[in-house]
Amino acid sequence: MALVAGIDSSTQSTKVVVVDADDGAIVAEGRAGHDVTGTDGARESDPDQWWDALGEALAATGRAGEVAAVAVGAQQHGMVVLDDAGRPLRRAKLWNDTQSAPQAEALTEQFGGADWWAEQVGLVPVASFTATKWAWLREHEPDVADATATLCLPHDFLNLRLAGVAVTDRGDASGTGWFSTHADRYVDEVLDHLGLDRGQLPEVHRDGHGGEVTSDAADALGLTAGIPVGAGTGDNAAAALGLGVAPGEPIVSLGTSGTAFCVTRTAVTDPSGTLAGFADATDAFLPLAAALNCTLAVDRMATLLGLDREEVADTTDVVALPWFDGERTPNFPHARASLVGLTHRTTPEEVLWAAYLGAAWSLVVALERIQDLTGDLPADAPLTLVGGGARGTAWRRALGVLTGRPLRLPAAEELVALGAAAQAAAQLSGESPYAIAARWNATGGQQVPAVAVDEDARHRLATVTRALAELNGSDAAWADAPA
Repeated sequence: MALVAGIDSSTQSTKVVVVDADDGAIVAEGRAGHDVTGTDGARESDPDQWWDALGEALAATGRAGEVAAVAVGAQQHGMVVLDDAGRPLRRAKLWNDTQSAPQAEALTEQFGGADWWAEQVGLVPVASFTATKWAWLREHEPDVADATATLCLPHDFLNLRLAGVAVTDRGDASGTGWFSTHADRYVDEVLDHLGLDRGQLPEVHRDGHGGEVTSDAADALGLTAGIPVGAGTGDNAAAALGLGVAPGEPIVSLGTSGTAFCVTRTAVTDPSGTLAGFADATDAFLPLAAALNCTLAVDRMATLLGLDREEVADTTDVVALPWFDGERTPNFPHARASLVGLTHRTTPEEVLWAAYLGAAWSLVVALERIQDLTGDLPADAPLTLVGGGARGTAWRRALGVLTGRPLRLPAAEELVALGAAAQAAAQLSGESPYAIAARWNATGGQQVPAVAVDEDARHRLATVTRALAELNGSDAAWADAPA
């Protein structure tokens, strides 16, 4: 029995699963936390803390010395800047840092608008993407930018510490803003404008191989020196891989943030910016939309109302958009939470149910945008729900009544780490990591039948988000949001 380790270095913590490479059984797990700091839109973490957390999580498994291969899945888009000795020059700016919203707007206009970006790069700049954060750094901390020898993503940083080489994959690279999913290469026009050289960026490995564990890393982590390191990928691509889903199967992940995505065989071009045309962890594509405000935002609303998170009404006439931290989908980085339609008779439970619907609506519109652009999502295809929110009855009901789709609730958890483990297993067997994940059957679990669509709720949500789109003067896709 060969054992492999899959790593999920997320915003809040590092999780490690030690997996039997033959059948996908998890034989050990470990976890360690991170801190996130920042105010006024800043969200930052110390990259060295991710490395320390990885050591703690591996030690907690008690099986690190038995692992035959390892791979990393990690939060996308974060910016890690290193000096010529590989040491962080500052705290990493994370995906949910919104300080670079002005730079995102400026980058979009620099190249003639959203159409150029969608066609040439595969995404339209928003504050989440790494390119905007680098532009922010050059403007606000030029000395740090000038001292940067290596610019990488969180998963690339851990690869560098593990294998001694800066390696990434096309899935994670596609979320930077300087890698084209269409052309499968770094985009020289963007790099030149940003003052970046390819030598400062990780090499994109398409064979899934990221090197071998160095003796220094082995000593620090309790691993065996020389075992293979998979190229790794970003968290959403790793989750899709962990599920082993076929193209055309919609997925919604409900965590601190929410994502809606689907594996497709063709690249997506969406000038509205609702969808980012990411690559997946292999040779396919992963059009995706991410909402900053998801389970944490709804939980915050429940706390404000003095309710348990499941204390929701059966119906509501209220529209709640719980955008406490600004929002990425739709692209309103300076938005705040809002309530529309309150009366003297409105109950707290009705407001909380409205918050679920409002948070879910961003993800529903994104799924329907994927269908509009690809035609790959049959109306009766089950919607796979993953993440912590998928365990919540109210979340399931919200996605059910807004989509009318049956729901699939995989029993497997830690899908990002499982996807990374599939990449690690592929280093031993030479198989496709998707084939390995499909054999592991992570999608097995509860099935929830389709329910009737709440057309009134959809109409209210569409009306309010259209009005906000007009007030913000942005995001044509949301001005035409489906009713």
